Amino acid sequence: MIYQEVEVLIVEDNDEDAELAIRALRKHRLANNIVHLSDGEQALDFIFGRGKYSDRIISQMPKVILLDIKMPKVSGLQVLQAVKADPQMKVIPVVILTSSEEDPDIKKSYELGANSYIVKPVEFDNFSKTVADLGLYWMVVNRV
Repeated sequence: MIYQEVEVLIVEDNDEDAELAIRALRKHRLANNIVHLSDGEQALDFIFGRGKYSDRIISQMPKVILLDIKMPKVSGLQVLQAVKADPQMKVIPVVILTSSEEDPDIKKSYELGANSYIVKPVEFDNFSKTVADLGLYWMVVNRV
């Protein structure tokens, strides 16, 4: 499978949260090409074109990555660190979208180069609105 022009890469181990985010982005017509990966190892393989994503053209980077922190295999912070340490990939905006409100997580995320840190709202409507607002900002308003 060839992935071209991925607009949003969602790295989230909770399938329900990922599905809500995808629905919110599509409902507001903010992204058509969305890829959802459920762990940090898959995310790194996708971003850097390794493993089963070796056929992906890595110069066609996602326009934004929505990244959870606490995930299996490789944490979101490790993914963030790898992305921001790479000269080609560091330009991709990375938005931490997580349930963690812990100060050390917030501080570390920004130290590693996160572009934004958003705590997931618990209520469905608020979560949907937050993702739609994120999509609007990063896909329409923001210029790279």
